[in-house]
Amino acid sequence: MSITNLNWVGDAIDRLRSKKPLVHNITNFVVMNTTANALLALGASPIMSHGIEDLDDLVPAADAIVINIGTIDEEFAYSMLKAIQLAKMYKKPVVLDPVGAGATRFRTRIALSLLENSGISVVKGNFGEILGLLGEYGKTRGVDAASYDRSIASEAVLQTSKKFSCVVGLTGYTDFVSDGVNVYEVRLRVESQNLEKVIHRVTGLGCIVSALIGAFLAIENPLKATIAGLATFKAVSYKASEETPYPGSFHVKLYDWLYRIDGDIVRDVVEVREVGSN
Repeated sequence: MSITNLNWVGDAIDRLRSKKPLVHNITNFVVMNTTANALLALGASPIMSHGIEDLDDLVPAADAIVINIGTIDEEFAYSMLKAIQLAKMYKKPVVLDPVGAGATRFRTRIALSLLENSGISVVKGNFGEILGLLGEYGKTRGVDAASYDRSIASEAVLQTSKKFSCVVGLTGYTDFVSDGVNVYEVRLRVESQNLEKVIHRVTGLGCIVSALIGAFLAIENPLKATIAGLATFKAVSYKASEETPYPGSFHVKLYDWLYRIDGDIVRDVVEVREVGSN
């Protein structure tokens, strides 16, 4: 079955809910509650712990690991590095969200040092963060992308995937995914002014995407897990924005739609196309 035919996503959602994968999150203080609720709503089982004392027990028990450097410091970074090393030892998939890479030298250095350990299955970032990993600065403002260029984004995921030998997902108006060979775009079938108005008014949405990819990594290979996570988030965020134009209620609706989402809804709202290759 072609990966661009999203019939397989419904099966992936069903298997995720049946398995209830344990997703170990070493994430930032801003989104711990947000991403835990998102994972629960979809059907996964989250645990939020950054303590290095937990790692020897949690990493072997987890089905996937999510590393998010949003509120990074040296102590956090040490736990993340140890978790990646253990995940590699126990063959556990890891998704890295390099929050703010390209905005500061410290964040970029930490993100690159985590990638150098070759234990990362997927990197998910916005336009500025992915370009920051390629050595380009100034495309990130704080933790948000300061700009977006569709053609550069498409090439950036391919080059980043080849550079770090992992799948890369780049979020934006159109999301791009590459496994170092092919490039895919993930986009809504229709334009949504409601979604564009509200999506920049709620914190932690990119972090939710990374957590969802982590959940799908427990049951799919890195390429399909990344596409499934991005497509699922695009579908639920669209459906939530159609029900409310306000940030607070949008957040609540997002959880509701993560609970309600199925393959038919994803396929009706989202399309995936192959747009390039190595």
